[in-house]
Amino acid sequence: MSIKAAVVAQKGAAFEIKDDVELAPMQADDLQVHMVASGVCHSDEALRKGDATIDYPIILGHEGAGIVEKVGSHVQNFKPGDHVILSFYACGNCPNCLQGKPTQCLHYAANNLSGVRPDGTAHFTENGQKVADMFDQSAFTTTTVVRERNAVKVPKDLDLRKLGPLGCGYVTGSGTVLNTLKPRPGDTIAVFGTGAVGLAAMMAGRIAGCTRVIAVDIVPDRLKLAQELGATDIINSKNQDPVAAIQALTNGQGVDYAVDTTGVTAVMENSIKALAQGGVSACIAVTPHHIDVDTWNDLCVGDKAVIGVNMGDSIPQIDIPRLIEFYRQGQFDFDKTEKFYDFAQINQANADSLSGKTIKPVLIIDPDYQPGV
Repeated sequence: MSIKAAVVAQKGAAFEIKDDVELAPMQADDLQVHMVASGVCHSDEALRKGDATIDYPIILGHEGAGIVEKVGSHVQNFKPGDHVILSFYACGNCPNCLQGKPTQCLHYAANNLSGVRPDGTAHFTENGQKVADMFDQSAFTTTTVVRERNAVKVPKDLDLRKLGPLGCGYVTGSGTVLNTLKPRPGDTIAVFGTGAVGLAAMMAGRIAGCTRVIAVDIVPDRLKLAQELGATDIINSKNQDPVAAIQALTNGQGVDYAVDTTGVTAVMENSIKALAQGGVSACIAVTPHHIDVDTWNDLCVGDKAVIGVNMGDSIPQIDIPRLIEFYRQGQFDFDKTEKFYDFAQINQANADSLSGKTIKPVLIIDPDYQPGV
């Protein structure tokens, strides 16, 4: 079937919305999903500009929310009319998946970043030529086909336009704290960068019971929002040394945990320097930059750890419903970071994300959608 999609024709090209893209036929374990909205993520920009090796042309988008239109013959957990959030695909059969670690799926790259479906066939074509996909979903489309494992069912009374970013940015930040770092009540945490991922990590720190939740950024409006969302302390690192400021807030000890969401070399290194003895820093940005670690003072004598975390070590079918419950309880107000854009405004939405003008742009793909209907 023909669909409308935002296509990136070549490395670094702008998004171009086309209406002649052909969607692959459904397979037995597929869902056909009518897209309502999709978040715009920094990972989309990383692939658009070529920070990772991938084929072009490509249809990006991996924070989609929509309504199931059709289901394949082998689908067990979904039916037409279900509201869903789309996330990454994991095979479910490799040793890591069977241990409950789908973000460490041994076939993760092949399934999500190869540009084709898990069986090697094209997800999309234009004029008979393959158009690469992302995360086995490509949410910047009016309709897509995904595997059952890509989807998470959500309550119909919630506004689908808001929910898509739970599939990546918000589950990545919160999962890094709740699933990986696992602070105990009374621990301390600093979050470097208060974009969508950073604010999600910060809110998770409060949910976990951290008594110091320190937000570090250079944008005053973002720091103000961080306070509104639960930061106990804010540091404008443009005006003061964040490491010294964190030490002052923690009686000279540093924080138990740090999360860097910026991917900036100096900031990542500061997240390590700001740690207390035995502390852990999670560097989770998609970035081409590298860091210099003092193996003697930091890793050995300081007994510190630096880790990477993919997608918050999440199991989307468990973690996303948990975040929705936190949202209902007023503990995870992720929607305060969002701003809606028409689908045709995709390049403006991406530019506003890059400049920091908008924390989490959300593309409204179906303007006729009515929440709760």
